[in-house]
Amino acid sequence: MPFLRSFRYAFKGLRHCLRERNFRFHTALAAYMFGYLLIFDWFILTRGEWAVLLLAVSAVLFAEAMNTSLEALVDLVSPGRHPLAAKAKDVGAAAVLVCSIGAVAVGIAVLWQPEAFRALAAYYRAKPLILLALAGSLTATGLWVFPDWGRKKEKKS
Repeated sequence: MPFLRSFRYAFKGLRHCLRERNFRFHTALAAYMFGYLLIFDWFILTRGEWAVLLLAVSAVLFAEAMNTSLEALVDLVSPGRHPLAAKAKDVGAAAVLVCSIGAVAVGIAVLWQPEAFRALAAYYRAKPLILLALAGSLTATGLWVFPDWGRKKEKKS
């Protein structure tokens, strides 16, 4: 039972991550990318390229999860403002940035297939209603990623 219980804790941690805007942002980007790659056959990928893309996305999500964990730990240990607490949080955010830049570089290296992009453009020119559906999907995703868009934050007393 302790083994199964560890999965429950892991999924609880995943729920915590999904409450974080940046984790949702990276998850949404990965979902759209993998969705296009799986649904359409415009991009030709080897097994190795699939593996590299999966590893790059996993690295970004891992870094986001570790950054979320680090921020919670820093808040626990140092509830007030402290330069070292700020430094720890900034370095955690930098780790996510480095992984994200690396993932974008991997994506460009693997997915730079001009013929596939031409096929994508031709597809949406021929089916504008599907382009409209994509716009709706992106809007809904944006509302999930940024649920407080446009709301002013209340000042803490």
